[in-house]
Amino acid sequence: MKLDDLRSILLSERETGRLTATDPDIFERGHEELASLMAKVYELDDPLSDEARSLIEETLAIKETLHDLFAIRSRKILALTIMHAEGNYYDREEVKRTIPAEREMFDQITAAIEQCQRILLYNAPHVSVAKVAEVDEFGEPEPFSDDECAAASPVPAQPRAHLPHTHPCVLVRALENMDSFMGVDGRIYTLSKGDIVTLPERNAAVLTERNIVLNINLCK
Repeated sequence: MKLDDLRSILLSERETGRLTATDPDIFERGHEELASLMAKVYELDDPLSDEARSLIEETLAIKETLHDLFAIRSRKILALTIMHAEGNYYDREEVKRTIPAEREMFDQITAAIEQCQRILLYNAPHVSVAKVAEVDEFGEPEPFSDDECAAASPVPAQPRAHLPHTHPCVLVRALENMDSFMGVDGRIYTLSKGDIVTLPERNAAVLTERNIVLNINLCK
């Protein structure tokens, strides 16, 4: 998913107050493009070259566009959940335009609101969100059995495995001022003369070669 394509989708989303239909894998394709661009950066001999800077700026633009797209679509989905919870009319066709992860968010938030309504408005016991959709024909909560009340409890979400990509770092002292740049670790660095900072080894090697920083790692 190229940057121009993502920006076009974001523009369409901003121009309407309703959720727009989009490809269900739009975010996955955006992350694939990010991985492809960063792979190109890592392949360059000089991570501070104009080509590297251009690629990095494109990755930052894609990340920002994905964040903006998520934010605007999430706000629309939250508005739909509130209208649903309050019993107001909402366009069910609009809900169908959510992508799978967004639909899961809609269902979970809706269930959580309904559970809170049962507790605060109907003085019902705290139960798992799986039970909150069960109401009688008058909209009142169905009674729970003793076993259901005893057994019902929120299930904690399982943490996802996260294996960050690490980069060897070295301690350096800046010999002169330098414009902001992105390191191979994805962080933004701004150096002023005399600063002592930790930089990714690859960036430090290039800057040391150019006499911009001095490697001050202590030798054993």
